[in-house]
Amino acid sequence: MSLIVQKYGGTSVGSTERIKNVARRVIATQAEGHSVIAVVSAMAGVTDNLLKLASEVSSNPTKREMDVLLATGEQTTIALLAMAIDELGGNAVSLTGAQAGIATDGDHTKARIKNISPKEVHRLLDDGNIVIIAGFQGQAPDGRISTLGRGGSDLSAIAMASAVGADRCQILTDVDGVYTCDPRVVPNARKIDEISYDEMLEMASSGSKVMQSRSVEFAKKFGVLFEVCSSLNTNPGTVVMEEKPHMEAVVIRGVSLERNQAKVRVGNVPDQPGFASRIFRAIADAGIIIDMIVQNTSEDGVTDISFTLNSNELAQAKEVLEQAVGDFGEGTRVTLEEGVAKVSAVGIGMRSHSGVAADMFTSLADSNINIKMISTSEIKTAVIVDEADVEEAARVVHDGFGLGDKPILAES
Repeated sequence: MSLIVQKYGGTSVGSTERIKNVARRVIATQAEGHSVIAVVSAMAGVTDNLLKLASEVSSNPTKREMDVLLATGEQTTIALLAMAIDELGGNAVSLTGAQAGIATDGDHTKARIKNISPKEVHRLLDDGNIVIIAGFQGQAPDGRISTLGRGGSDLSAIAMASAVGADRCQILTDVDGVYTCDPRVVPNARKIDEISYDEMLEMASSGSKVMQSRSVEFAKKFGVLFEVCSSLNTNPGTVVMEEKPHMEAVVIRGVSLERNQAKVRVGNVPDQPGFASRIFRAIADAGIIIDMIVQNTSEDGVTDISFTLNSNELAQAKEVLEQAVGDFGEGTRVTLEEGVAKVSAVGIGMRSHSGVAADMFTSLADSNINIKMISTSEIKTAVIVDEADVEEAARVVHDGFGLGDKPILAES
C-alpha cells in the first residue's frame, strides 16, 4: 500500500460543493489502495476576510494574535472536509498543524518549519483513517500557534510528504499544471509536462502563483518529487523533479510576471566600504524582502544603488532607509517609484545557449516597452517595466521564444 499526500488549495475547497468534490476524490484515492493524507488551505477568500476583520478592530495587530486569527481559516476547512468524508461513508480525522506534529520557529506570520514528528499521523493512518491536516500552520517553541506565510499550505504538504516518506505528493489546485505563462495573460500558453526544481523555484520567486517558493526550496533540499495538477479533473499535471540531462535541450521553460513591485533608489552613496552594508542591513533587520539589486558605476566618489521590493513594504522601507542614510552626507537621498512590475524568462537551457537576453530585449524593444532594470542568473533573465506594460511584455517575450507553439531547443 502506497502513501499519498494531496494538498488542496483555497479555490479547490472554495465552497461546500467543492469540499464535497474533494471528499469524493480523497475517498476514491483511498479506494485504489492508498493511504491518504490531505493537507488543505482556507476556503478561497476567507484569509482576506480575516485580514479585513483584523484591520477593522486594530490599526496594528500583534503578529501573535494574527496567527491565532488566520489559523482558523484552515481549521474550518479541515473540519468541513472530515464531515463530508464521513457523510460519504469514509473515515476521516482532522488535525491542526500542531496536532500533526509540525514544529516551527517563533517568527509569527512567517514561521519556518523546524521539525515534524508525525507519530499521531501514522497511528491514524494505520487505523484506516484518511488524515486531514490544516496547512499553513504549526506550533512555535512556546506552544503558541504559528503560521507559515502566504501559500504556506504548499510548504505544509511538501514537508509532511518528506516526514512520512510519502510515495507521491500532489499539489491540487484550480489549474491542471504549470504553464509556460499565466494563461489568463497569454492565451496560447502551454502546460509543461515536467520541470526542474531550479526552474520551478525561479518561476515561483518571479511571480508564478502556482507554488510558494519556500515549498519548492524544501522539496529540492529533501528530494520530494511532486506533481502540480487540477482538483477539478484527472488530467496529468506537471511533475517537479531533479534536473535531468535532457531538460537542458529546452532553452526557455516559461515566462512569469509579478505585479505590485516598487523600485527604491538610494542616490549619491559614498563609494566606500561599509555603506552598502549599512543600507541592506537596515532593510534586513526590518524583515523586508528585496529582489533585484543594481549598483551604478562610481563617479566622483559616489554611486547609486537601486533595488526592488513588494510595494506593500515600500513605506516601511522608506522609513528605515531614511534613518540608515541620515549621516551619509547631504547629497544622499532616497527616491521611490511605484507602478512597476517584473517579467522573467526562465530555463536551465540558458546556461549553455547564448543570445537569450538579446532576444528578450529585442522582443520588448520591438513593442516599444522600456526596460527600467535588468537582473540575470544562469537560468533567468528578468526585467522591470511599467506595470501598465507588464501583460504586453509577457506576451511578446512568450511569443518571441515561441513558447505558445513548442519549446525552443538548443542547437546540438
